[in-house]
Amino acid sequence: MASVQPSTTTASAASSAQPGRHPVAFSVMTTVFFMWGFITCLNDILIPHLKGSFNLNYTQAMLVQFCFFGAYFICSVPAGKILHRVGYKRGVMLGLAIAGVGALLFYPAAELAQYWLFLAALFVLASGITLLQVAANPYVVALGPSATSASRLNLAQAFNSLGTTVAPIIGGALIFTGIEAATAAEDAASVQLPYVGLALALFAIAVVLGFIKMPTLRDEEEQTAEPAKLAEALSHRHLLFGVIAIFLYVGGEVAIGSFLVNFLGQEDVAGLSEASAANYVAIYWGGAMVGRFIGSALMTRVKPGLLLGVHGVLAVLLVATAASSSGTLALYTILAVGLCNSIMFPTIFSLALESLGRLTSAGSAALCLAIVGGALVPLLQGVVADMAGLRIAFIVPIVCYVYIVWYGLRGSIPTTTPGW
Repeated sequence: MASVQPSTTTASAASSAQPGRHPVAFSVMTTVFFMWGFITCLNDILIPHLKGSFNLNYTQAMLVQFCFFGAYFICSVPAGKILHRVGYKRGVMLGLAIAGVGALLFYPAAELAQYWLFLAALFVLASGITLLQVAANPYVVALGPSATSASRLNLAQAFNSLGTTVAPIIGGALIFTGIEAATAAEDAASVQLPYVGLALALFAIAVVLGFIKMPTLRDEEEQTAEPAKLAEALSHRHLLFGVIAIFLYVGGEVAIGSFLVNFLGQEDVAGLSEASAANYVAIYWGGAMVGRFIGSALMTRVKPGLLLGVHGVLAVLLVATAASSSGTLALYTILAVGLCNSIMFPTIFSLALESLGRLTSAGSAALCLAIVGGALVPLLQGVVADMAGLRIAFIVPIVCYVYIVWYGLRGSIPTTTPGW
């Protein structure tokens, strides 16, 4: 998935990005951005693999995303408190270490062939990623002059997008071995080597980071998620509607990615093997990366709300066409949704925070909590798929995009004072 941070909206010229005063530290941090993008999108390969290994229905398979994105909701506020106590550098190192432990837990999960152990490992892994998410962006901002912080962060975010693009290709090649296993344990074991390698990489980055001199950051606003502030911020309807939009956007984007391998494997669509379909999943996420640069250019000439609405309309049409057609038309229309997704998260985020003033931090906290949509919307689509079929289930992301169209055109109009 694309990086779930609001700061991407402020940058449009990655070419001007500079690593700042700490080039070595910046290089390490770009690796961190790459890793969390890689890990997030590796789930799109893990889901169909575990579905086959444990003979799961769609609802059970979507528990992967439920546990992964559920960690964002549960751990975001505690992560902020941890950062305030240990600092941003140690927070990043701790996040890497926790994520590494989660990746290592895939080994015993595969040895014992227990699906619930995989889910537990995913929750631990995502908890570490959540801590990274909270810490990494402000840390990159601090690695140089404020005048170049936006372009520097945009460059780092580009590595996150690179991770989301290459993860399905690498994960598909390593996990979908093409060898038919005799037992669920043997089939599940194919994830051991990739995730142990991932754990070692995460630990190595944490160790390297420990030896690098990096600036010290102080958390100037430790109570940004205070309930009173959240309630006051949410009294601004464009923020409240924006929280719903983030929930539905993240849920819709993740749901489509989660079902892509199974959808492309259907005989009336493309009949692709899991390994071949994984390469097309990379196109879906790569489209989001390319669309970000196109969208940044368009946003200098088109109002953000209007551009968001247009992208939402296109997404509705593309998903509906894919779900109701077959062959190459279904294949390429569902992949093209990635292009539409590209500008949605940062645009929704910026529109929702407009005119909030002193409540901006509380509004940002509320929007980050809404990322839990990535846990619940795919699960809902799984339930619909089990009840009515995979094609019908795409009505779920269609509804998500319909709301985003409304938000871009009407719901995002800012209110400078609370009320309706």
